[in-house]
Amino acid sequence: MPLERLFLDISAIVVVATLLGLLARWLKQPLILGYVLAGIILGPSLFGFISEPQVIGVLSSFGIAFLLFLVGLELDLSKLKVIGRPSLLLGFGQVLFTAVVGFGIIRFFGFDSLPAIYIAIALTFSSTIIVVKLLSERQALESLYGRLAIGMLLMQDFIAIFALIILSGFAGGQVPTTAELAFILLKGAGLIMLALLSGRFILPHLFMKLARSSELLLLSSIAWCFGFALVAVVGGFSLEIGAFLAGLALARLPYHLEIVGRVRSLRDFFITIFFVLLGSQLLFANLTAMAWPFIILSLFVLVGNPLIVMVIMGLMGYTKRTGFLVGLTVAQISEFSLILMHLGYRLGHVNTSEVALVTLIGITTITLSSYLITYGDSIYRRLAPYLKIFEKKTALENIKEIDSLNNHTVIFGCDRLGEKLVASIQELGQPLLVIDFDPETVARLLLQGVPCIYGDMSDPEIYDRAQLKTAKIVISTVPDINSNQLLLQETKRRGLSVPIYVTADTWQDTENLYLAGADYVVFPHYLSGEYMSTLLKQLNSNPAATAQERERHLKDLHHHYKSRHKA
Repeated sequence: MPLERLFLDISAIVVVATLLGLLARWLKQPLILGYVLAGIILGPSLFGFISEPQVIGVLSSFGIAFLLFLVGLELDLSKLKVIGRPSLLLGFGQVLFTAVVGFGIIRFFGFDSLPAIYIAIALTFSSTIIVVKLLSERQALESLYGRLAIGMLLMQDFIAIFALIILSGFAGGQVPTTAELAFILLKGAGLIMLALLSGRFILPHLFMKLARSSELLLLSSIAWCFGFALVAVVGGFSLEIGAFLAGLALARLPYHLEIVGRVRSLRDFFITIFFVLLGSQLLFANLTAMAWPFIILSLFVLVGNPLIVMVIMGLMGYTKRTGFLVGLTVAQISEFSLILMHLGYRLGHVNTSEVALVTLIGITTITLSSYLITYGDSIYRRLAPYLKIFEKKTALENIKEIDSLNNHTVIFGCDRLGEKLVASIQELGQPLLVIDFDPETVARLLLQGVPCIYGDMSDPEIYDRAQLKTAKIVISTVPDINSNQLLLQETKRRGLSVPIYVTADTWQDTENLYLAGADYVVFPHYLSGEYMSTLLKQLNSNPAATAQERERHLKDLHHHYKSRHKA
């Protein structure tokens, strides 16, 4: 193979992928769609420009290896502790139901058991990267549905890695027996322990010396990645799983962020080649026989996955709006799904048509779900009358109905600032109503006898139950500009003149909220500067003031900790 031809192949891939990536960004679509489209254009379906797919395939394997290496480096196992019970149940429940129902649909179309397992698992995972980006653009990451969705997707990521480890240990093209599966699990556990023990006892001492040189730090990290990948292959697993565990072993090092920063560029380059290669393998002539599976499975992801989530959330007691918006975040498959199918192809478990089927489902669902998430509120308003079956009459967000209040303070959010306000208002003996979307916070406040409603500030329906008409003042401690602007809009729409205090994180948000009609905007950075100035003035007149303030501060923190950890 002439070197010049390989150079031309790579040049064409990079140039076309860049141009279509720019087009995807202009259309506000994920870059992955541009890369796959570049592969379709360069592949045999259209121009057939890629002449050496085997060599390009080797290069694309580097992309997957670097991607999973970085996933391991950035994976924080402690996140499992903070995901929260609702997201934990939601993640497990959605993956289980989607996999079981999806497997049944796939088998109905005549697929063999092992390919059906691969495709069913591929349909269960949603893209954390895409969803986080879309929710961030909507400034919905801190909303109730945003937090639940991110927690659920993190749970999916952990399950995806586990699935990759198990499936990469399958030998041949058959479903393993119980004994073989137990042996795979045992080998996998041994490989994980080897990685974790290396990261605990060997790598810190080795990398302490290597980290003195940034070049050696990069080279040694890549060497460790490839070396452990080889160990995984010898142990009967794929090199990609070895790369992931190599990253996991380095995750506790103090230099792991620098390693991530240096390897990310390599990942981006080689993973682009992977997605282009994936697109080039889409042979539309062979996909005509897959037309019905493609249509039904795409609809299953776009409609079935959200319905499954809505049913689970309804059973857990959430309102139809929260369930609907969380459901929309799983209406696409993940980049992990494509990697899983590629791995299955390399292991001989699935064929090119099955990989192409999932790739086409990915292109379709990622494109359409981007619009579903972006316009989720508008879609919900149209469908709300038909979604009552997904909401319990005693929904968690409606459990605590509050008696009529008058001349009371309404507080949205009871974390940090809100908790201090509640204590102050209680000391004054004035009526109040707290609205919060953290179930543990609501339970704690109810035990303390504080009138409290479980609800999300970004849900317009909550304002009908907040008794704003008879309120003395409304205070929002939630620093989300969209939620605060909605609060101001809802009070204006109702023709209320109640004073409204809100919270902001930036100067720009502060100015925008004043323009929107807020009576006062709490800007913590500004207030903390003023408070520090006051302390310095007190220090000049009374040297003991700082020590007194320190003791008071520690006492408050101790009280806050006790109240949060009280059974």
